[in-house]
Amino acid sequence: MARIKGGLNAKKKHNRVLKLAKGYRGARSKQYRIAKQSVMRALASAYAGRKQKKRQFRQLWIARINAAARINGISYSRMMHGLKVSGIEINRKMLAEMAVSDPEGFAALAEIAKKAVA
Repeated sequence: MARIKGGLNAKKKHNRVLKLAKGYRGARSKQYRIAKQSVMRALASAYAGRKQKKRQFRQLWIARINAAARINGISYSRMMHGLKVSGIEINRKMLAEMAVSDPEGFAALAEIAKKAVA
């Protein structure tokens, strides 16, 4: 029985990593060993970045809600508490969208929150 050499599989593995490293600078896109390290780090950073994106968007929504709430004479925390007490279940993403695109509707919600907290 003929001996099977591993060259083809190794070449496939190398090409897969080098394809992921396309666009990297210098040896990072040419040499397998260095490319593999760069790709591993990039994939780890991409995974972490997907988690951070969720945090950053929530942070942005809260900043927008707070700014709009203060224009309407109430703080962010008091507004969120007031909405919860009055039974209005609207998420921060939609509140932030309302703050930007529908200031009148947001002002109405702010008044409801003020009455509930007061």
